[in-house]
Amino acid sequence: MISTNELELKELSIKLESYIIESKASWLKTHFSLVYHSIFDSNEFKETALISILERDELNVEEIKIWDYVIKWGIAQNPTLPADSKEWSNENFEALKITLQQCLPLIRYFHIPGEVIWKKMKPYKKIFEEQLWDDIIQHSLSPNEPITSLILPVRIISNLELPSRAISTPELLSRENEPFSTIINNDHVAELSSWIDRKSTIYSFPNIPYEFQLILRGSRDDFQPKTFWNMCHGHADTILVAKVAGTDEIIGGCNPSAWDNLKKCWIEANDSFIFSLKNGNIKNSILSRVINQSRALYYHSDQNIYGPEFGESEFVMKSDTSDFTQDKQCRCWYSADDDEEDYYENYYEKSIRTANDEFSISDYEPVSLTFHIISESSSTTNTKIQRRRPLSSSSQSLS
Repeated sequence: MISTNELELKELSIKLESYIIESKASWLKTHFSLVYHSIFDSNEFKETALISILERDELNVEEIKIWDYVIKWGIAQNPTLPADSKEWSNENFEALKITLQQCLPLIRYFHIPGEVIWKKMKPYKKIFEEQLWDDIIQHSLSPNEPITSLILPVRIISNLELPSRAISTPELLSRENEPFSTIINNDHVAELSSWIDRKSTIYSFPNIPYEFQLILRGSRDDFQPKTFWNMCHGHADTILVAKVAGTDEIIGGCNPSAWDNLKKCWIEANDSFIFSLKNGNIKNSILSRVINQSRALYYHSDQNIYGPEFGESEFVMKSDTSDFTQDKQCRCWYSADDDEEDYYENYYEKSIRTANDEFSISDYEPVSLTFHIISESSSTTNTKIQRRRPLSSSSQSLS
C-alpha cells in the first residue's frame, strides 16, 4: 500500500486496503501498532482504514492507547500545529477536531479509567462537544449516574494466535502445552455446553460446538480479586469454575456478557446460570438458571475484595485479605424459606450447594468460549452452509 501510494496507483491502493480490512482482520488486530505507524508515516493514507479498525469490537488494545494513537494520527495530518499543545489557538483545536470528526465518535470514552482522563484527554478538551465532555467527567466520578451521551460497548478481548514470525519464549511454550483446565474434564465440558444450548440431552464430546480457552488460573496467576478483574476485563461468553477448598465440590457460573472492571452496578444477562458439577463423592450436577435477568450479576466497587458475584451472593468470590484461598469469604447463599432471619430475594432458581456456610477456594479458572463453525448440508445442493452459534442474544448492564 505504501508503494502504490508513492506511485499514485490509487485504484490498486483502494483494493489492497479493502483486502486487508476484509480478509486480514486477525492480522490487523495483532499488528495494530504497525498499522498505526504506517498511517502516521504516510499522509497519503485516507482515514478510512483507521475508521474501519476503530469500529471493531476486538482490538486487544487498551482504550486509552487507542485514544493516543488517534490523537497522534490527527496531529500528523496537521503539520503546522505547534509542538506543544499548550500553545495551540482555538483555530488549532478546531483544525484537529475537523480532521478527527469521523474518528472521535468511535472511541469508547466511558471505558477509560478516570485517573488517566485528566492526564491524557483533558489537554484536548476543546475538540469535544460540550455535552460529551461533561458526560465523560460525570461518568468518571459517578459511574452509576445516567448520562446523555451514547455509551459504546466495551471492546472484547479475544485470545489471539501468535503471529507466524513471533518468537515463542519458554514461558509461552509451556503455557501452550499445558491443559486448558486442571479443574474440569471433557465430561464436564460436554455438560456445560449442553446447558449453554439448553439441550435436553448431553452432547457427545466430539459434537461439542464450543472450544474452552483458559483466561487465567488462580494457582498460576494468583488469587487476588483484582487479578480477576484485570485479566477478565472485556472477555464475553465466559464460564467460571472453582474448587471449594477441602471438598470435592466444583462450582461456577456462566456470564454471557463482557466483564467490565469499570462498571459498579447490577448487570443484566438473560442466559446466565450457576452450577455445581458431579465430581468425586458428588453424584449429581446442579444447574440453576437466572430468574431475575436484571440482577444476574453484580460488579462491586471494591475490586480488591470482591471478585465475581452472581445474583445476591448466590455465588460470590470474596476475600477480605485479597486472596481467595486465605479466608472463608466465598459463598453460595440461598434463602429457601421466607421466614428465615437472613431472608433476601433469590435471583437464581435454586441453591447450588447444600449448605449456606462460607468457604475458601483451592483454585479457580475463568475460561472463554469460542464457537466452532458448524457445517450443515444443504437439502438442495451438495455445498455446505456454515453458521456460527450465538451464546447469548441479550446481555447488557443496568446502572
